[in-house]
Amino acid sequence: MQRVKGGSMLYPALRCSVCSPLPRLSLKTNSFSSSSLQCSPWSGLEAWRESPINEDPIWGPNGPQPLQLHSQSSTSDSSSPSSLVEFGALVLSTSDPLTKSKLSHLAFSKWKMDNLPLGVSQPPSRPARPPKPLLVSTKEIPPPKDSRLPLNAYMLHNLAHVELNAIDLAWDTVVRFSPFSEILGEGFFVDFARVADDESRHFSWCSQRLAELGYKYGDMPAHNVLWRECEKTSDNVAARLAAIPLVQEARGLDAGPRLVQRLIGFGDLRTSNIVARIAEEEVAHVAVGVHWFVDVCQKLGCAPCSTFKDLLKEYNVELKGPFNYTARDVAGIPRDWYDVSETSSSAKKQEKNEQLSRVHNRLASIISMESKNSSLNGPPE
Repeated sequence: MQRVKGGSMLYPALRCSVCSPLPRLSLKTNSFSSSSLQCSPWSGLEAWRESPINEDPIWGPNGPQPLQLHSQSSTSDSSSPSSLVEFGALVLSTSDPLTKSKLSHLAFSKWKMDNLPLGVSQPPSRPARPPKPLLVSTKEIPPPKDSRLPLNAYMLHNLAHVELNAIDLAWDTVVRFSPFSEILGEGFFVDFARVADDESRHFSWCSQRLAELGYKYGDMPAHNVLWRECEKTSDNVAARLAAIPLVQEARGLDAGPRLVQRLIGFGDLRTSNIVARIAEEEVAHVAVGVHWFVDVCQKLGCAPCSTFKDLLKEYNVELKGPFNYTARDVAGIPRDWYDVSETSSSAKKQEKNEQLSRVHNRLASIISMESKNSSLNGPPE
């Protein structure tokens, strides 16, 4: 993998390679100052963390609702995984989408209710996938008119694919970086396990609605871009946080309102309500990414804003708009991390302030000198 000059020196402490023995971890604790650290965290983060287990995998007439009949999975026997991380590895190794979704919820629920330990494990090289959808390049994804699906089902299928990938992205983060739990802290893994639980519910809603429309996940080709972004950041937790929550999931904040409006225009209010709820809940996932990215940067002694930009260049992660500034502000992503115009404006503002400061200091010096001269040349008593 190519790296920018000096890139390999930037983040040696929290790298982990799936192809080599675990490196030594020696975190810096240097203090630093950065305006990006002054970002306002999402106000709902602690409430999200403390919320009870969500048991609403069904989209009812008025929104999310629980299953009427609650059945326990057969994984509750003696062969059940004994830790959160082992459960995560099991989810990643499960190919059937609905089973994967249910196991994801079960994993988080078992951890919460049974007080499972965190554990340590290695993820599979790639998550298990069903025979369909066929995975193709983005250029080979058919446009809506050639997909044989109506527009609402077409958009819903694309969203279901994103949500299924999101389950694996979150669990891969939990499992892959589990050897570094003492450094990252248990809260890191708990947050991403809860993210995975949210994503499993989102996939369930999308799958249910596709069935109501007469279709199912796998009825059209899909791309593998999301997993490629995950795969290429497997050696660096900071890069993983930058590429997945802060770029890929943040794109969901950007696209969500546009998708909702298109569905309303199509006349499918039920699907638009599902998409709106998913977009609303994605704010928490981006906020989690911001929190832990800043935390890792503090451990590494790196300024978050410049580190974020360096990582996107080093790992060739594309950042593109249009941006939903309102949603991104709520999630706590500082604009100077991702918006070139904002960075340029901030730089110009800082330069202007520095110029004004120099002028102020010069005037103060002149006034002081004039005051001294006046006292020396004053009339004799």
